[in-house]
Amino acid sequence: MSDINWHLPDPDTQPEFYADVPTKRLFAFVVDTIVIIAISILIVPFTAFTGLFFFPVLTVMVGFAYRVITIAQASATWGMRLTAIEFRTAQGTRFDLGMAFAHTTGFTISVMLPLLQVISIVLMLTTARAQGLSDHVLGTVAINRRAAT
Repeated sequence: MSDINWHLPDPDTQPEFYADVPTKRLFAFVVDTIVIIAISILIVPFTAFTGLFFFPVLTVMVGFAYRVITIAQASATWGMRLTAIEFRTAQGTRFDLGMAFAHTTGFTISVMLPLLQVISIVLMLTTARAQGLSDHVLGTVAINRRAAT
């Protein structure tokens, strides 16, 4: 994506912003998955237990809402906050609701289509900014948060 005007730390001169991001994203994914499953389980009794019959669909819906809401609030999911990473646009800004929705849509499609998920993982492990497939399409990046001063 050479036409993007990047306003982010350069991976060559400031590699600390991208250090261990793929590993942190994996750990954040596991944490977020546990949270999403826990929320989904808590919802099931409120569906008169019919939610058990469509639990995978319920979990996808809860996961989508969880990701959009948490990313729109702080440009990171709870798992990402735990691992001290956050999303930024190519302009260096935090995600707004629209970008959170777009990124979550791309992420959800990637998770549902294993080949796209594999491509995303390979991209995270091999690109200078450790970007996944959705990041490449949207011109976004996950970076290490700066320490509070």
